[in-house]
Amino acid sequence: MNTPIIVAIVVIVAIILLASFIKIVPESSEAIVERLGKYNRTMHAGINFKMPFIETVRARVSLKEAVLDFPPQPVITKDNVTMMIDSVVYMKVFDSMLYTYKISNPRQGVETLSATTLRNLVGALTFDETLTSRDTINAKLQSELDEATDAWGIKITRVEVKNIQPPKDIQEVMTKQMRAEREKRQAITEAEAHKQSVVTTAEGDKQAKVLAAQAEAEASVARAEGEAKATRLRAEAQAYALKTLTESGVSPEVLKLKGYEAIQGVANGNATKIFMPASLIDEVSNAEILGEGIKSAFSNPSVKVKKAPDMSDPHMTIALSPRSDSAIHRNVADTSKAMQYEQAADDKKEEDEE
Repeated sequence: MNTPIIVAIVVIVAIILLASFIKIVPESSEAIVERLGKYNRTMHAGINFKMPFIETVRARVSLKEAVLDFPPQPVITKDNVTMMIDSVVYMKVFDSMLYTYKISNPRQGVETLSATTLRNLVGALTFDETLTSRDTINAKLQSELDEATDAWGIKITRVEVKNIQPPKDIQEVMTKQMRAEREKRQAITEAEAHKQSVVTTAEGDKQAKVLAAQAEAEASVARAEGEAKATRLRAEAQAYALKTLTESGVSPEVLKLKGYEAIQGVANGNATKIFMPASLIDEVSNAEILGEGIKSAFSNPSVKVKKAPDMSDPHMTIALSPRSDSAIHRNVADTSKAMQYEQAADDKKEEDEE
C-alpha cells in the first residue's frame, strides 16, 4: 500500500525538479539570472536551463522599442519667453544587465534627463529660433540623450518635440502678425494682378494698332495696284483706239471735230478755266464766227442770202460728213441745208417772173 504512494511522490518531486531546471524565455525578451545573489548570466529567447535553489531569475527585460510620452515642460528661451514644450522619446534596451543593475528606474531617469537637456538647448535659442528649429532641437536632444543613456544599456532611437505652447499674449501677437502678413501678401498679389492686367491691355492695344496699320498699308498697296492697273488699261484702250482710228483711215478733219467735242464736254463741267493749244483755239474761233454769221443772216428778215455756202470749204465738207455727230456739226449742217432750200426757191421764183 505504501509503495505506490511513495512512487507517486517521487514522480511528482522529479517533475517539479525538472520544471525548475527548464526556463523558457519569450521572443524579444531576456532574463537576468543570479546565482546565490550575484549576476551570473543573461538568458535569451528560447529554452534555457538553470540550477534550482541556487540560481534565480532576477528580472525579465523587454527588448522591444518603447515610446515615452512626457508631459509638457516649462522652458525659458534666450529672450526670456516662457513656453511649454512636450516631447516624445523612442528608446530600446540593448544591454539587459546594465538596464537592470545600473539604474533603479530607467524611465524616470530618461524623462528627467530629457527635460534638463531640452531646457539647455532651448535656453540657447530665441523664441523665433525655437519655433523654426524643431529639427535641430530633435537632433541635438537625441544625440545628447543617447550618449548619456549608454551607461544604462538604453539606446535612444528618436526624439520628437511634439508641441510648443507660447504664452497667450505671445499667441495674440503672433495672430496679429500672421494676419498682417497675409493682408500684405494679398495687397501685393492684387497689385501684381493689376499690373499684369494693365500690361496685357497695353500689349493688346499695341498689337491691335499694329494690325490696323498693317491692314491699312495692305489696303493702300491694293488700291495703288488697282489704280495702276486701271491707268494701264485706260492707256492701252486709248492706244488701241488711236491705232484703230489710224488703221481705218479717218481724216484729220474728223479728228479735229472729235477734239471739239472733247472741249465741249470739258466746258459743260464746273471748270472756270480751260487750257487749250493756240491752234485749237483759232479753229474753234473760226467755227464760232461761221455759226454766228449764219444765225444772224437768218434772224434778220431784210437780209437774204442768194448763194449757197461754198462746199469747197473744208469746214463745210466736214460739217456735211455723215461721220460727224457733234452739236456743232449738226448746227452747221442744218443751216447749210436751209440755205440750199431757200436758194432753190429764189431761183424758181425768178424763172417764173421772167
